[in-house]
Amino acid sequence: MNTMSKYVITGGAGFIGSHIAEYLSKEGHLVTVLDSLRTGFEENLTGLNVDFVHGDIRDENLVNEVISGAEAIFHLAALVSVPESLLKIRECIEINTIGTINILEAAKNNAGCKVVLSTSAANYGNNPVLPKVETMSPEPMTPYAVTKLDGEYYLKMYLDQYDVPTASLRYFNVFGPRQNPESAYAAAVPIFISKALQNEPITIYGDGSQTRDFIYVKDVVRANILASQAGNETYNVALGHSTSVLELAEKIIKITNSKSQIKFLDERPGDIKHSRANPEKFNQLGFQPQYSIDQALEETILFYHQQLVSK
Repeated sequence: MNTMSKYVITGGAGFIGSHIAEYLSKEGHLVTVLDSLRTGFEENLTGLNVDFVHGDIRDENLVNEVISGAEAIFHLAALVSVPESLLKIRECIEINTIGTINILEAAKNNAGCKVVLSTSAANYGNNPVLPKVETMSPEPMTPYAVTKLDGEYYLKMYLDQYDVPTASLRYFNVFGPRQNPESAYAAAVPIFISKALQNEPITIYGDGSQTRDFIYVKDVVRANILASQAGNETYNVALGHSTSVLELAEKIIKITNSKSQIKFLDERPGDIKHSRANPEKFNQLGFQPQYSIDQALEETILFYHQQLVSK
């Protein structure tokens, strides 16, 4: 990476975006975060040398202003909740699809400015074939997934039509510090950790045999940095291992030395049973994850433990 380049992170006050902001600012770059704080928190950026702009990617003029002179844009701003996307289809399209077009248009006006889109394994839908590989036909089942797929297609289109450098990263199950356990749609890892640290029962929907391909947020940061320098396609970002939800809960209980009991409830309709990526394509580009799930869980648990103690 060039010394002292300007980078823009949309959604940079969110869970993953704030980790990218932390990495780039510590490397000495000029970092501008654009975030509406719809689901992000300004305190995620506490102590970081970043320029924070409280604004919305739906605001074309603001987006053009913020992106001016940037070397690359890490585009994470989105309506991120699948259940919410089903209730607010129009808003989901405005933020995720039109918002992404605003980013691409601004990049087009800045020669050589690369757009790296955070997209999702949700694009594969319920296809039972494992592992998921990028050549599979997408089967998006929700407005969230449809709009993330739209983003991938628009990135490719801007690359082909206007020579805007782009790359799309399909994340599998990302976890780590600063993931919000309080939100109505929170992910399993922060909820399980939060319960385990307080010796409260951990709830699993179904029998816990459902599997996910978990990856640590710091490895996802590395994925973004790599994608800003190489590659112009859509890539799976994952470890390529499946961990069952029950195994995850047991690991967390063990590391925290918790007295939590596991409670099993009826499985939730629409929940995908198994998920695992084939990460070969991105790995061949040079991606090398540094963290095993166990190491990553230990670091993450330490973070939530310190948060709990400081309350």
